[in-house]
Amino acid sequence: MDLEIVIVLGLLVVAVGLFATRALPVDLVTIFLLLALVLTGILNPAEAFAGFSSQIIIILGSIFVINGALLEGRVIDLVSAWLLRIAGGSVNKLQLTTMSVVGGLSGFMNNTAVTSLFIGPTMSIARKLEISPSKLLMPVCFASILGGTCTLIGTSTNVAVSGELAKQYQIDLAKWEANGGTDLNGDGTIDSADYLQYAEANNLKIYKPLGLFEITPVGLLIMGVGIAYLMFFGRRLLPNYPDESLAEGFNIREYHSEIVVMPGSRLIGQRVFESSLAEMEFRIVKVLRKKRSFVPNTRSVIEEGDVLLVSGSMEDLMAVKDASGIEIHAETKLEDETLQTDDVKIAELLITPKSTLIRRTLKEDNFRQRFGLAVLAIYRHGQSLGRKLGFIRLRAGDMLLVQGSEERLLSLEHGTNLLRLDATEAPSADRRQKGFRALAFFAVAVIAGGLGMAPLPICFLSAAALTVATRCITMQKVYEVIDWRVLIVIGGMTAFGSAMRESGTAEWLAGGIQSISENPRTVLAGFILLTMLLTQAMSNAAAALVVLPVAMQTAGTLDVSGQTFAIAVMLGASSSFIAPFEPACILVSGPGKYRFTDYLKAGLGLTLIMGFLVWLMVPLVWGL
Repeated sequence: MDLEIVIVLGLLVVAVGLFATRALPVDLVTIFLLLALVLTGILNPAEAFAGFSSQIIIILGSIFVINGALLEGRVIDLVSAWLLRIAGGSVNKLQLTTMSVVGGLSGFMNNTAVTSLFIGPTMSIARKLEISPSKLLMPVCFASILGGTCTLIGTSTNVAVSGELAKQYQIDLAKWEANGGTDLNGDGTIDSADYLQYAEANNLKIYKPLGLFEITPVGLLIMGVGIAYLMFFGRRLLPNYPDESLAEGFNIREYHSEIVVMPGSRLIGQRVFESSLAEMEFRIVKVLRKKRSFVPNTRSVIEEGDVLLVSGSMEDLMAVKDASGIEIHAETKLEDETLQTDDVKIAELLITPKSTLIRRTLKEDNFRQRFGLAVLAIYRHGQSLGRKLGFIRLRAGDMLLVQGSEERLLSLEHGTNLLRLDATEAPSADRRQKGFRALAFFAVAVIAGGLGMAPLPICFLSAAALTVATRCITMQKVYEVIDWRVLIVIGGMTAFGSAMRESGTAEWLAGGIQSISENPRTVLAGFILLTMLLTQAMSNAAAALVVLPVAMQTAGTLDVSGQTFAIAVMLGASSSFIAPFEPACILVSGPGKYRFTDYLKAGLGLTLIMGFLVWLMVPLVWGL
């Protein structure tokens, strides 16, 4: 085994380990991987960064911008409202309709964005029908992932794999022209049309870029079977966690006590959020003063005789009792109404994968001082974290129970990429009009790209540029809605795929696979399974781009269609549901109160069925 192969395989193992443990952000791991490939001489700088200048990045960036404009215009809210109207009292009808709509939208929008749009409405409908949100949210998430298999732009994985096929096509075309390619159609030039005619006449298995709707028939079948499974079998495996009040759901009652500010207390005259209690991580969530109760704000000052509803450990409170000049009452029974007034509300906020709070603590972010809001509890992976909240490092998927004014809640949501689950703000007519304008640009781009009127990068870049030029979205918001992490991972892992080919690693692995089995069907099943497993540790796109060069090389050694192997890997990457690491799954974990085992129970059967469908249908449609 050559030293370069050892280096590439070693880097792959390290990268997969870092992706799986989440020890570092995935985009940072990708950057380190590129640096290692350059420093070890596997790739030169031009090769390492070529992925960032590809058409893939242009298409994905443009789609992020258009999707951002649609979200800003709240156009998809109309679909949610429609679901509310047709749901009636039928849970089955609601599940089928919701999954179908979510899957359809996900064929053209980022599945994480679609899932986030439907969490709030789904929970609202579930509560009106008096069923547990845990029975609905996971199917919504799974449907959004399944819908991504229906079009080329359904997921970043599809776009990335198609880009690799297009690159290989250009390489093969250049070789054919250099080796004596001839003008077969008589138009006076030797070009792609002549190459395709030559390949068809000689029955060659060539690589071709995918059309916008080329995978749609198989994708619709996958989505249809997946939804049917969830309707008839999967829903029986879903947990039925009770939908409790916010105080019960976050289990915050046991952490609250009433204290009386005694004469001479050092708390008198201190601002609530800057008081000695606040410095010791106690949270004052309500004040009773002369038979009048109110929720404190940044200007509130503690007075003698105040009765404070305090969140924190009773043991810690007893330790500061004498020094602070307070009297402690028995722990109070807390209801949602206790924490709210006409002016002050409590709300659930979901930390999305793009939130600025991820990997930071509330204390580091000066959360309460910046936003004038109290975080009452944090919910994570089936349990409430009610103590020492200021020191908990936040993660994507965490839910915060916060208390504050409606104005403050809106500023928090807009400023930190948090999703408010009970948001009911209706968009203005101008905002909705801009959303429909962006939708029109997007529709024209899809139609033009689907009919082949212009290259896909041109279609979607034009739509994105028009969206910004007509002020459907601001330039500042453009830079916020683009998921730079996805672009970095795809650009970097594209380069890693090149390293696997250039170093001979793909050829070496293909030879090893061929020595185990020369049956194309068996080998294809192995690649689908491998891709599904890798998506549990890596992003779907990263897993596909790692497996892709080996699959294509193996197809060549077996003298079968590399195009078929590539499409199978691509669809396999979007067909795994056994762990909650996909961003869309992370989003529903908190609101649905799901545990890891819930995904395993509900998703294992679906994953096996989807893998079998990919293995069965892809060779039938694209040949082997």
